[in-house]
Amino acid sequence: MDRERGTHLNAIKRESWRTVLSLAYQSLGVVYGDLSTSPLYVYKSTFAEDIEHSETNEEIYGVLSFVFWTLTLVPLFKYVFIVLRADDNGEGGTFALYSLLCRHARVGFLPNGQLADEELSAYKKTDFLSRGGDYGNGEANAGSQPATTAAKVKRLLEEHQVLQRLLLILALIGTCMVIGDGVLTPAVSVFSAVSGLELSMDKEHHKYVEVPIACLILIGLFALQHFGTHRVGFLFAPIVITWLLCISMIGIYNIFHWNPYIYHALSPYYMYKFLKKTQRKGWMSLGGILLCITGSEAMFADLGHFSQFSIKIAFTFVVYPSLILAYMGQAAYISRHHIIQSDYQIGFYVSVPEKLRWPVLGIAILAAVVGSQAVITGTFSIIKQCYALGCFPKVKIVHTSPKYPGQVYIPDINWIMMILCLAVTVGFRDTKHLGNASGLAVITVMLVTTCLMSLVIVLCWHRNILLAVCFIFFFGAIEVLYFSAALMKFLEGAWVPIILSFIFMIIMYVWHYGTLKKYEFDVQNKVSINWLLSLGSSIGFVRVRGIGLIDTELVSGIPSIFFHFVTNLPAFHQVLVFLCVKSVPVPHVQPEERFLVGRIGPKEHRLYRCIARYGYHDVHKDDIEFEKDLVCSIAAFIQSTAPQSDSHSEESGKEDERMAVVGAGHRLREVEEMGEYPSSVDLPGPSKPREIQSPIAVRKKVRFLIPESPKMDSAVREELQELMEAREAGMAFIMGSLYMKAKRGSSFMKKVAINVYDFLRRNSRGQDYAVSIPHASTLEVGMNYLV
Repeated sequence: MDRERGTHLNAIKRESWRTVLSLAYQSLGVVYGDLSTSPLYVYKSTFAEDIEHSETNEEIYGVLSFVFWTLTLVPLFKYVFIVLRADDNGEGGTFALYSLLCRHARVGFLPNGQLADEELSAYKKTDFLSRGGDYGNGEANAGSQPATTAAKVKRLLEEHQVLQRLLLILALIGTCMVIGDGVLTPAVSVFSAVSGLELSMDKEHHKYVEVPIACLILIGLFALQHFGTHRVGFLFAPIVITWLLCISMIGIYNIFHWNPYIYHALSPYYMYKFLKKTQRKGWMSLGGILLCITGSEAMFADLGHFSQFSIKIAFTFVVYPSLILAYMGQAAYISRHHIIQSDYQIGFYVSVPEKLRWPVLGIAILAAVVGSQAVITGTFSIIKQCYALGCFPKVKIVHTSPKYPGQVYIPDINWIMMILCLAVTVGFRDTKHLGNASGLAVITVMLVTTCLMSLVIVLCWHRNILLAVCFIFFFGAIEVLYFSAALMKFLEGAWVPIILSFIFMIIMYVWHYGTLKKYEFDVQNKVSINWLLSLGSSIGFVRVRGIGLIDTELVSGIPSIFFHFVTNLPAFHQVLVFLCVKSVPVPHVQPEERFLVGRIGPKEHRLYRCIARYGYHDVHKDDIEFEKDLVCSIAAFIQSTAPQSDSHSEESGKEDERMAVVGAGHRLREVEEMGEYPSSVDLPGPSKPREIQSPIAVRKKVRFLIPESPKMDSAVREELQELMEAREAGMAFIMGSLYMKAKRGSSFMKKVAINVYDFLRRNSRGQDYAVSIPHASTLEVGMNYLV
């Protein structure tokens, strides 16, 4: 028996290791494409103009020492050993850190948050380091002093709105720089890979060939984005592995053939000699050295696609040693070649044996495309997070992978990024300026991560504040040094990410500001539920067949658009649902926790409130699936409110409105029928409802059947029957068409912000769940918002 149990446990362990190694293999193609191609341009950017390679080799030894210790301290120590532990339920990235802080200190600006949201399973507040088993269990084992410190920091953040806004701005800066990196990294990677042609043709022909080829590759790269990473992902890992193996072998060959003692340059002493000899020029050349860590942030940003252990294994045992060998090999070659043609400067391809240059060139271009693909996909993912948390205008989001919800495609952003990428490629036409621009974007994102991590260490991990101070001072000092060097290249390309980030920052902050002002107006002008109840059971209006969905962002009270609607058209549907689709600061909401459903007023009114909650990585279903989930959740709520069952109910408002958690997984019995069904909407007439017909189409219709249970209460059965009849009659969306304008006497900046927000709102997409609703089923209510 013990032998069988031991065999079973060993099988589980083997399966676990097999899964981890499989994920580690896949992560090589998705996560490390950008980082693995950095040897193409690091030395060339470093020796571009600031410093020269002399016969003493002090420059190349110092650069190699800087590269080695930068790769060791930042990607290996900071990200692999520390930052990867700060995941948000398995998700990573700048906004994942901000999401953690929002939940632990309540510093988020999502206006329609509820206490019920904190009961979500993904909202748990635990000590994340305790998952590893070596750091204790949460606040209880963290010690009273760290817990007290965390409470003080939390109170400080919650009581000072200025600090909350600074925290939001910090997160937005990191996000905007990620978007800028998504524009610049494909340009510098592809251009550097194509630059290998300079060794195969003369300069006159090369300058006319390099830019067009790079632009064609970039156009093809962005044109293929709509297929999604998972469609071509099976090619990524072999390409990156082949590239890493290639640069490793070339590095080993150069080390033994040209300078076997190059490992001496790994000593930190050579960094001191380098800065002492080169002084200001050496400090400015650090802007090129920092390019060796481009793509490190992807380890954390793409955490949701893989696991911590798989990413750590891939970097520690494959990527890190391959990069070190590649940089050592290049340095060994350059240390024995002091006279290099200035036309070609110091690039990667000069260290490649001549017979291998064409195959290596082909592999490098493929690896650059793979690395660019990962950065572009990561940009789409973080924009989706910003959009879900109310910090980005509404855009069309296409989920390209049913297996990985984080893999998305945003058409509008894709084409904007392509135009910007082509513009900087054609505008700069050299690796130096592109590298300067990309370097500043990369190091800014890392600085933001360091700042947010220091708060996570105190607030989420409940560690001593001294540990957070040591973290931010140690890694912050390294990154500030590189940041200052990159910023000095402002006129030589570094202005590009600053301008791009500034533009996106204005758009995102104005959108967030306008969203808050719009919600404040809705709250101030909402109609009391008592007003609706005072009208009596008949309500005094004409009730037409079907279900009416009132789109609102309010989680309590009657929205002003409904009052405006019934004032001008005293009729609404037999079943009325006040629908609020909102985001919560968690990556995923479990289907069984998706809906909060409540009843407004007596049962006879047939008025319901439904709050659908989504995480920032959740997939919004299409209109048919959403409609089915919505109807089934209301039906499940009706059944749960029978006298014998009142579980999960809680007070959600102050006007006797009770809400219950109802999952999206509840299903009624349904029958599918094929036939010709017109899309229609019921409108009130003088005597009876009139029906406006749209073109007839053959489609699938789902009919719900009421459960046949003899124990079901007659009132519940009657309410369910009326819900099913209303659903069969059709569903109409009643949405607001808003005109926002600043009040008289408002400041000039506020007027500009509101006008920009109104322009963005009018030219952005509609609600996800109403994108494909037929026009005849949508009613828009015009309203003026004076904020």
